[in-house]
Amino acid sequence: MKKLAIAFLGTFSVIFSSCSSSNYQNTSTFSEDNNLNAVVEIPAGTNKKIEYQEISKEFKTDQRNGEDRIIEFLPYVGNYGFIAGTLTKRAEDGDGDPVDVLILSEHQKTGKIVSVKPIALLKLVDNGDLDYKVIAIPSDGKSAVIDINSYQELQKEYPGIISIVETWFTNYDKVQTQNIVGWGDEKEALAYVNANIKNK
Repeated sequence: MKKLAIAFLGTFSVIFSSCSSSNYQNTSTFSEDNNLNAVVEIPAGTNKKIEYQEISKEFKTDQRNGEDRIIEFLPYVGNYGFIAGTLTKRAEDGDGDPVDVLILSEHQKTGKIVSVKPIALLKLVDNGDLDYKVIAIPSDGKSAVIDINSYQELQKEYPGIISIVETWFTNYDKVQTQNIVGWGDEKEALAYVNANIKNK
């Protein structure tokens, strides 16, 4: 009976995992508390470039020249992923991918959906394409490492974080050049997400 129960739990776990992974692109952009749903691809402290593959419904390490893409710099300074239900528009100089997000918090697992509130928008240009990054913190405060609500507070209370984020994004990729063209506040970050909701 015990073996049967273990087998059942194992099967249930596989089914649950499969269902959750297949629904990332169908997850609502907004969480129940009216914040944003962020899907974690790369946990903080990781140096592998992990990406969600919409066709296979799997998280895989990105490939470059047939090899796993490894960050040859400091590992990710936050949990990196995308805002659910979004897709940037190539016609407007976007990269055609979901809206990127960097979550400033404790380590989060790959595949976890985190309710976050945006606090800033980092504006980058990557090889000629706009590549904006929403900077966010968990909305529940439990895993957050800073307690702020706006870009103004970030500038005033944690200017070092801005410097660290800028330094990291302009140095982590030795092949493609990333240039910073500015910052936006939390309102601009939310407007950017709203402008890139799929099928809107």
